[in-house]
Order: sequence, then C-alpha cells, then structure tokens
Amino acid sequence: MGAKGNASVDLLPFFLTGIPGLEAQHGWLSIPFFTMYIIAIVGNSLIMAAVQADPALHEPMYLFLSMLAITEVGVSVSTLPTVMDILWFDARQIDFDGCLAQMFFIHTFSCMESGVRLAMSYDRFVAILNLPRIISMGFGITLKSVALIAPLPILSRQLPYCHTNVLSHSYCLHSDLIQMPCADTKLNSILGLAIVLTTFGLDSLLVVVFYVLILYTVLGIASGEGRRKALNTCVSHICAVLVYYVPMIGVSVMHHAAKHASPMVHTLTSSIYLFVPPVINPIIYSVKTWPIRKGIVAMFSHKRELL
Repeated sequence: MGAKGNASVDLLPFFLTGIPGLEAQHGWLSIPFFTMYIIAIVGNSLIMAAVQADPALHEPMYLFLSMLAITEVGVSVSTLPTVMDILWFDARQIDFDGCLAQMFFIHTFSCMESGVRLAMSYDRFVAILNLPRIISMGFGITLKSVALIAPLPILSRQLPYCHTNVLSHSYCLHSDLIQMPCADTKLNSILGLAIVLTTFGLDSLLVVVFYVLILYTVLGIASGEGRRKALNTCVSHICAVLVYYVPMIGVSVMHHAAKHASPMVHTLTSSIYLFVPPVINPIIYSVKTWPIRKGIVAMFSHKRELL
C-alpha cells in the first residue's frame, strides 16, 4: 500500500481552502488581502533599499532591520500566489511538489524571522556587535533554518497519500499537511512540534527576557524622559514579538491538541501570524525610526535629482 501511495503521489492533487464560511465574499476579501501584500512587500523592500543605499545605516540595528525585512518579504511572496489565486479565481488545486515547496519556503523564512528577532534583541542588550559578527549571524540563521526545515518536505514526500486531500488553509503548512497521509505520521508530527517548541518557543522566551533586561537597565539609569522613551520602545517591540510568536505557536499546538476547533479559529490564527507581522513591522521598527525614514526620503530625493 505504501509503495502504491508513493508511486502515485505525483498524480494526487491537493486542494486548498479559502476562508471557511466566507467563500461568497472572496472577491471583496481579495481587496484587503492584496492591500496587505502590497504594504508588506513595498514597505519592507523600501527598508532594504534604504539601508543598502545609505552608508550611515550600515550599523547593527539597521542591518538587522534589513534582514527582518528580507524574511517578511519572503513569507509574503511564499503565500501570495495561492492566496490570491483562491480569492480572485477560486483556483484551489495545487500539485504535491508545489505544496511541499511552498511549505518549505513559508517555514524556512518564518524560522529565519524568529532567529533575526532574537539576534535583534540580543544586539540591543549587549550593543557590541560589529559587521563581521552580524554577517556571521545572518549566515548562521539562514543555514540553521534551512537545516531544520529541510527534513519536513523530505519526510512528507515519503508518505503514502491514498485519496484526494483537502487542506485547511489557502497555503501549505506542515501541521496541516501531516493530517493527510494514510500512514503513521508520528515521526513527522514529533519533529514538527519539536522544531516549533525548541526554536520558536525558545526564541520567543529569550526575546522577552532580553527586552525585560533592557528595560530594567534603562529604567535604572535614565531620566524621566529617557524612561518614557525606553518604555514606549520596549513595549512596542514586545507587542510586535507577541503578535508574531503567539499565533505561530498556536497554529502548531492547535493542530496537535485542538484538531476539532472551528476551522475559522485555525484560519484566523494562521492568518495573523503570516499576514500581520509583515504589515506592522515596517511601522513599528522603521516608520517610528527617524534614520530609516530619513534614508527612504533621501533615496527618493536622489532619484528625483537624477531624473
């Protein structure tokens, strides 16, 4: 049976699900979703371009912001084709290898984003990182993310899929995909949950600890105005971290411990973690950061002068 399933795996399409209960409104829903994609991709691309163009921004804080922007664009581009195909054209079918590829890129960029967030909080705490260390950390985060996620599609490719498979989202996630095989998926399930808990769970805990330590240190030495600014910065950054980590960890845990929860709940939690951070991060980390705003303005001013 397993051999037969593996032999026919390429012939079995997967069918993605839109937003449960709102299928008739997909045309209208495409407007806010496409707007979020535009904001996420354009906003984060502007951050990357500004940091690359302005030598004054080649400092640890802004280089990490640029890395974070790369991961956000990667996540957005990974989900955009299938989401907009469903909302615009009701095109739900995706071939198996395409599904595995999308799953790999979504989870790899998400893992990279988590690593960058941890590196950013560590940099703010120690404030001693230089360019070679930042480059090494960037390569390390990338290699670690690829090494952790690569086994997931490889193991999923070996499982037998014996019937038409309908996934719960508008994109392919590992926690959703491993519900489909007609074989024991305990190894895949344990590996996926272990990655979530040891990587995202540990990263989120360390990020919060670093920001609490930063806040504690600043409040002990700063003036009243300095305390207010530090509190505003740390609270906004911690909120951005929670908006990313809580829904992301919740998606995996719900697929393991709350399989019978409403499909709308699963859709909402996964949508928050995939769509909200790429939109709000340019605002929290960059629009409120004067050097980034100045770099973006200078970049456009220089282009106008060339024209």
